[in-house]
Amino acid sequence: MKFLLTSGGLTNASILDELVKLIGKPIAQSSALCIPTAQWGNPQCGPESTRGFVCGLPPWGSMTSLEWKSLGLLELSALPTIGESRWLPWVREADVLLVDGGDATYLCHWMRQSGLADLLPSLPDTVWVGVSAGSMVMTPRIGVDFVQWSSAKDDTMLGLVNFSIFPHLDVFPTNTLAEAQRWATEIDGPAYAMDDQTAISVVDGVVKVVSEGQWVQLRS
Repeated sequence: MKFLLTSGGLTNASILDELVKLIGKPIAQSSALCIPTAQWGNPQCGPESTRGFVCGLPPWGSMTSLEWKSLGLLELSALPTIGESRWLPWVREADVLLVDGGDATYLCHWMRQSGLADLLPSLPDTVWVGVSAGSMVMTPRIGVDFVQWSSAKDDTMLGLVNFSIFPHLDVFPTNTLAEAQRWATEIDGPAYAMDDQTAISVVDGVVKVVSEGQWVQLRS
């Protein structure tokens, strides 16, 4: 699997260009599935923001508003009730998975429960585009500060990349560089802080930062 891990989505031309490179063909020739699941685990999200992401409405829908060849919705919490024979073909046929933010622990739970987490290593050409929690779920840990789902056991994620992410740098009052540096002391291994104009591209373990904004490697 290829990863484009963003803080705020496809917010500038550099990030969008990187996505097209990862797919290997234009957006208009590519199929995508959008995954809003993480939103349900975050008390700051709800029906309005979830609809905004799915329908491509501002300020939530920068990814789903693109002119995809086809765009579908995949709700992970529903997958265990319908069986793999139905949803596996949908995922395998998609060029891109667009994964929204919310709560990373809730998203991680449903990725494991649904079986999607086990499937991902068998999809070498599929591009995972994450926003905030949709990116953080791929890391080893997110730190206790980012755990908001009350049923979360800890801050452990899937670990499909070997670094952690502090998103929305200087976007929210609490997401300062000083807070990111404090957060990094609790994280084992490499860590990055990045703003909403930044993304991290990962292909075959090779990490590349794509940015028109601000980012800092906190640990290497």
